[in-house]
Amino acid sequence: MTAPVFVVDEVPGGPEYVLDGPEGRHAVSVKRLRPGEDVVLTDGRGRWTEGVVKAAEGKDRLVVTDLTAVEEEPPPTPRITVVQALPKGDRGELAVETMTETGVDVIVPWSASRCITQWKGERGVKALGKWRATAREAGKQSRRVRFPEVVDAMTTKQVAALLAEADLAAVLHEERDYDSEPLATVELPASGEIVLVVGPEGGVSPEELQVFAAAGARTYRLGRTVLRTSTAGTAAVALLLGRTGRWS
Repeated sequence: MTAPVFVVDEVPGGPEYVLDGPEGRHAVSVKRLRPGEDVVLTDGRGRWTEGVVKAAEGKDRLVVTDLTAVEEEPPPTPRITVVQALPKGDRGELAVETMTETGVDVIVPWSASRCITQWKGERGVKALGKWRATAREAGKQSRRVRFPEVVDAMTTKQVAALLAEADLAAVLHEERDYDSEPLATVELPASGEIVLVVGPEGGVSPEELQVFAAAGARTYRLGRTVLRTSTAGTAAVALLLGRTGRWS
């Protein structure tokens, strides 16, 4: 799918549709689309249609015609969920952006004990909104029609419950002396749910590792180098997508 993607509340059944508001403004004033160019309209939840630009009106109205039948992309399997410990500054948005572009399905913000950043009150609401907006924009940029879900932040206890229900429950842990195995060689489920925990810069604490192990999770490592928390999830998702065949 190479045509630019725009988000609509409900995918139109055609034959013509007017894209306006922020999405229309982006199409007309930023992308500068012209008659004859292809576009994709999606709800970000898997439903989409493709059409052709008929006209650009003013600064924020794009008339799309020749809409194809509405299609629905099935949910991917196995589904990949990344539990992302809260990084400092804007590295959280960087992690969300690159994981979305790579192909993650669900992102769970996690308030790990060693996180310097903590989401509380209005700050937490604002930060979660940024993560969700980043996932939406990165989904459009990468031409996805099923955007990742960014759920509410979870505690360690809630993450453990999530791991207990997974078909593969994995915690990335870089300590060489710890009982871990390469993620590149672990047997992966053909379907179901893979849940992967990415710790903060200070690593997952021993207490958290115990809680996760009790929930059935095992520890895994990526390679010989130590990745930052904002890039480890993306690297792991790419590895898993390749090994599960979702990139084939």
